[in-house]
Amino acid sequence: MMINLHEVRKTRGEGSQRYSLEIERLCLSAGERVALVGPSGCGKSTLLDLLALVLEPDAAQAFGLALDGREEDIAGLWRSRRLDRLAALRSRHLGYVLQAGGLLGFLDVRGNIRLPRQLLGLDEDGSVERLAQALDVHDQLEKRPGALSLGQRQRVSCARALAHQPVLLLADEPTAALDPLNAERVMGLLLRQAEARRVTCVIATHDEQLARDAGLRVLRMSCRRDADGGVTATLGRAA
Repeated sequence: MMINLHEVRKTRGEGSQRYSLEIERLCLSAGERVALVGPSGCGKSTLLDLLALVLEPDAAQAFGLALDGREEDIAGLWRSRRLDRLAALRSRHLGYVLQAGGLLGFLDVRGNIRLPRQLLGLDEDGSVERLAQALDVHDQLEKRPGALSLGQRQRVSCARALAHQPVLLLADEPTAALDPLNAERVMGLLLRQAEARRVTCVIATHDEQLARDAGLRVLRMSCRRDADGGVTATLGRAA
């Protein structure tokens, strides 16, 4: 099992300002491609941040990720404050496409895509150019992000997230700022490259139809208002 979460909880704030995410169970096999679907504020980004190992859960009966050829006890690493191990796993095995792209303006497109490989000390193997070609930004490699269209910036972000050959790809609303035609194109290009590399994908989106058209299995997230005025978000079963 690539992802195994059971009774995982994260809470922020108190009383009427409380927000809680409760994941009863999330189990994904290697190579699965799923979409987290739901309205804004229902916990999609919080769940991605938990999976990205940048947000510590408050409680977890089980939180395991199959990385580096073995299952890592992520909950145990957080409890024992093994932040170095979490950072190493995150940088080597995870790719994250941020909603706003997250490109560095002082680097050109080539430098942005190459950055994860440089930080890991990986050799140049032509993957930057191959990804740029596959995601149709090969003619933009010498430009800075500010000179690109929204669609081009998102495709560069996708290329960067895949450049170091992660085993788990997370994407937070990668098409939210795009028109329908560009959204479909970016989603299709991203998923084709992920499939070619046998990468497990968890993609957050508010566009359920786009997710279904792309062949993603839909996991619906929802919120409820509790007696204390706070909000609890939960993950439903596959739809």
